[in-house]
Amino acid sequence: MQRRSLLKNLLAVSVAVPLGANAAGAARAKAAAPPALDPARWSAHNARRLQAVIDKVGSASPRYQATRRPYAVFDWDNTCIMNDCEEALLMHQIEQLEFRLAPDEFALVLRQDVPPGQFKAEAGHVTVDGRPVTMADLADDIDADYRWLHAAKSDGAAIEKLRASAQFEDFRAKLYFMYEAICDTHPIEVGYKWVIAFFANMTPAQVQTLAAAAIQRGLGDALRKTKFTSAASLPGKAGVVAVSHFQGLRVNDDIRGLMHTLRGNGIDVFVSTASLDDVVRVFAAHPDLGYGVAPENVIGLRLEMRDGKYTSAYRKGWHFNWGAGKTVGIRSELGARGEPVMVFGDSDGDAWMLRDFAGTQVGLIINRMKTGEIGKLSQLAAATLGRPDARFLLQGRNEQTGMLVPDERSVKYGKAERKLLA
Repeated sequence: MQRRSLLKNLLAVSVAVPLGANAAGAARAKAAAPPALDPARWSAHNARRLQAVIDKVGSASPRYQATRRPYAVFDWDNTCIMNDCEEALLMHQIEQLEFRLAPDEFALVLRQDVPPGQFKAEAGHVTVDGRPVTMADLADDIDADYRWLHAAKSDGAAIEKLRASAQFEDFRAKLYFMYEAICDTHPIEVGYKWVIAFFANMTPAQVQTLAAAAIQRGLGDALRKTKFTSAASLPGKAGVVAVSHFQGLRVNDDIRGLMHTLRGNGIDVFVSTASLDDVVRVFAAHPDLGYGVAPENVIGLRLEMRDGKYTSAYRKGWHFNWGAGKTVGIRSELGARGEPVMVFGDSDGDAWMLRDFAGTQVGLIINRMKTGEIGKLSQLAAATLGRPDARFLLQGRNEQTGMLVPDERSVKYGKAERKLLA
């Protein structure tokens, strides 16, 4: 559509201006004009607001300084894409048994920095018959499953045969249950650092190859919630547990288009993620997926390295890039450039960077109808809906398709009606 408009405008110029140097110069100037945002599936108010900020700070502005380019910061999971690529990778690791850890090493990583005790029952982290689950019991069961699977795999058993075993059924459900339970029971930092520790003994290239396979699998999968139940024949110490995983990934075409529009207007694009930065770089920089984010423009979680491989230890001195830590990361990595002119997010982990910078013109929230810190910002956005100077914006999405909808309201997975707030 933009290309047709451009050709139409060029034809109009050729009729109105005599042939010669002036006509050629006018055509070149028109062709070089910064691209406008494609309104696509943005809400009408959001499209106008985003375009207004682009016009104000972009390369067409008389105040634009090419030596101090403005920039925008995007969260990745559930903002730039539908669903979470780190969680998709964890499930892919489990399904493929892609761990480079001996059983004793796995046992240490499994328990690393996780407080002992019972998981939060009120969040649903109990057995299928309602009994409490403790970290120690669950870890012992997963440990036993992994030792069996590791030995069978070392003896040459095919992955298809392993997946048919009760030990695999138990391992898959209980390991993913543990991830969810840790994140809901303890500060999110515990769970997010714990899950990336399973990359220990892999090189960055190996992790990125694994991430690329998980992404391709997720893009080809249906958006669906799948329930995994541990093996009834192996109750172990923890008992039988069940957990749901929201499968499937989707490219957010509207965010992808916005990123290209921003760069076309001299505004740089950065990603701030609470996933391992090397994992997100695969998605954000992959030429087939079209986001065009430079790998070095991704700020995320990091692990210590030894002999070119990840260890299970979190990078010493590196901030935890979630919540207030995202603000720390932007200030430490990008502070010399000033403050972000736009920030995009979807959850509590993004609330601080959405609101912390006085220089931010607009903070856009992919509306997942959440409470908490992001819920407070969502309420501010709802209160200023339609205002031309709105600081916070809500953008609707349909979780059945993963696509934005031209509305501030969203459709939750499994629902039909659009809602504005939680």
